[in-house]
Amino acid sequence: MTTDNVSDAGNAGGGKRGMTPASRWDEGGMYESYVGRWSRLVAREFLAWLDTPADADWLDIGCGTGALTQTILAVAHPASVRGIDRSPDFIEFARLHTADPRASFAVGDAQALPEPDAVADMVVSGLALNFVPQPELAVAELARVTRPGGVVAAYVWDYVGEMQLMRHFWDAALALNPDDEALDEGKRFPHFAAEGLARLFTQAGLRHVETRAIDVPTVFRDFDDYWTPFLSGQGPAPGYTMSLSEQQRATLRESLRSRLPIASDGSISLIARAWAVKGRR
Repeated sequence: MTTDNVSDAGNAGGGKRGMTPASRWDEGGMYESYVGRWSRLVAREFLAWLDTPADADWLDIGCGTGALTQTILAVAHPASVRGIDRSPDFIEFARLHTADPRASFAVGDAQALPEPDAVADMVVSGLALNFVPQPELAVAELARVTRPGGVVAAYVWDYVGEMQLMRHFWDAALALNPDDEALDEGKRFPHFAAEGLARLFTQAGLRHVETRAIDVPTVFRDFDDYWTPFLSGQGPAPGYTMSLSEQQRATLRESLRSRLPIASDGSISLIARAWAVKGRR
């Protein structure tokens, strides 16, 4: 899921080092194979935690390929859901894969939403706040478009700890290239855990703020199922992978293979943890 200005200047495919690799957000199918399939599992747990009312109007900010929007439609009995994302490509993907007439989509900036005040009962954001240049502005916008008494809620991956598919990747990458430490999502987003998310929501004037961890299983059928999404360029870790030379990628691949808990049948069982936060307008 994407929001604002998430692509860093750099070389996304030529193996030129010393620059920040580009993080692409323009191919929905590739993003789905990377983390979209796991974010759908988190979305169900997240919505159950919100205990949402039926017939509510929803906004999904940073909706990406539509994983959270589609889960809202499936389980929350909404009156309407509007997804907003900075990436036109992801918005088009979400439109094409969401046939429900209650859903609509628009391109927009999370820091300056193209919506009037107090337009929705439930305003949510999945896997997006950490990519916004000024997340405090985004949370203020989420609060602004929420009706009095309505709920604002969000979740982000636990990059520092138990988002294991990414944590294994960066641990292997930095063991090979320690100078790239600043690119590690755990280093870039250390404040997006329970305490930091609660602070963002409280500072935006939201009430009854709560946080929790959501853990979901991420089971890969084999090593290729784990590794191939990192070749997509969709997001920071895949962008980093494609900034490496072919030899560097091959070395990283084999380092990961040696580190992962591969079962006798070839499968790899990990967990993905997200930190979630909610509050009332």
